[in-house]
Amino acid sequence: MSKEVIAVLLLALGGFLAGGVYSTWKTAKFIAVVLGLAAVLAIGGAVVWLVS
Repeated sequence: MSKEVIAVLLLALGGFLAGGVYSTWKTAKFIAVVLGLAAVLAIGGAVVWLVS
């Protein structure tokens, strides 16, 4: 797998998790926060993966 493919997959995962944050915010704030942290980690990991 190339470096760019992994970064794109991590960005897609981050977007999917951010959508989960949006959809769960009104009903389950704790789960939304956990999903938000996971989204930030996935997007941050993609950026670090591309830079390194």
